[in-house]
Amino acid sequence: INIMDERSSKLILVPILAVLFVMIGYQYICPAGSNSYSDLDDDGPPKLPSKFNFTERDLDRHVEFNIKGDDVIVFLHIQKTGGTTFGRHLVRNIRLEQPCDCKPGQKKCTCHRPGKEESWLFSRFSTGWSCGLHADWTELTNCVPVVMDKKEAQRNKRNFYYITMLRDPVSRYLSEWKHVQRGATWKTALHMCDGRSPTQDELPTCYSGDDWSGVTLKEFMNCQSNLANNRQVRMLADLSLVGCYNMSSMNESQRNHILLSSAMSNLKNMAFYGLTEFQRKTQYLFERTFSLRFISAFTQINSTRAANVDLSEAVRRRIEELNFLDVQLYEYAKDLFLQRFQYTRQREHQEVRLKRREERRWLREQRDQGRPWPSKHKGSGKGDGGVFEKETENDLPTTTEDYTSQVARW
Repeated sequence: INIMDERSSKLILVPILAVLFVMIGYQYICPAGSNSYSDLDDDGPPKLPSKFNFTERDLDRHVEFNIKGDDVIVFLHIQKTGGTTFGRHLVRNIRLEQPCDCKPGQKKCTCHRPGKEESWLFSRFSTGWSCGLHADWTELTNCVPVVMDKKEAQRNKRNFYYITMLRDPVSRYLSEWKHVQRGATWKTALHMCDGRSPTQDELPTCYSGDDWSGVTLKEFMNCQSNLANNRQVRMLADLSLVGCYNMSSMNESQRNHILLSSAMSNLKNMAFYGLTEFQRKTQYLFERTFSLRFISAFTQINSTRAANVDLSEAVRRRIEELNFLDVQLYEYAKDLFLQRFQYTRQREHQEVRLKRREERRWLREQRDQGRPWPSKHKGSGKGDGGVFEKETENDLPTTTEDYTSQVARW
């Protein structure tokens, strides 16, 4: 009887120990208090299938950014897309061997490569508005190489990695209206295209006087030459393809088609872009694209001036009509952004699983050979006889959960 009891106890003990082992392992992988992606179901199929035929090349945006070499990140800052906040992250919040030097009271920071007096970042908060106030894709691609060659003696060819931020078109439009209503003008913007700025006839102003402060939303919407309309498409398209600001160079339908196609193509081929409505996913994708890490997490701020505007359905539809190109671009951008996020997450999960599998195989080899298990396995990850470093929390994906999107209909 005692023998039977002992056997029964062992049979009961084995599954209990197995359960405890799994629980301990889960707590090790997902410790209490850590943020995970369990609620996003990243390993499963997309919740919303893509409307566009993106290839693996479109989704895989990792670049070998060499901050010590000749690589430069160029930030294309579109008005009212959260670019000021993101621009500050670039100069103040990245963990670097040689952090940007940001002195109190100065708008610009010095962002030099380690051991060199060369800038690795071309942005408002590092090099200033060197290509003009809120320079667009057309201006930057022509201006940045020339400006950097003047500032720095350069023999090797630089690699320019363009990045930007986009925002829901209605929210962005309302935010720009509120900004203009408070006195913003951006009058000093150059709008350079094909070697010149537009004439007054090509780009008439919407107001007389110094600014448009106090403008009503109706007045803002009624100005046909308002650059707020479809601003994101215009900022990302190659304007030389449509004769710059000369509206008589082709019919409106043809012009709109070329602008949207160009903006989509340029956006897709950028090294990175983020979305204002997905701050933590933006952080995650930037970190994985450039192999850089931010010191503190991005935060999602939903209480904006645009969010507090009470819109009727008719006014909302009118804003969408005025920004119909931006609406199409944002639909494309959001789809691609979320597909890239899922692709990157799935690939990262696969790498973690392969690492665990290799570590278990190595441990089995050590056990079969009668060797004691070391407390730490430091390793190269190569074949037989290779050694592996014990998995830590840093090996796992960092927190990137999102908060409530501000795209809700106000």
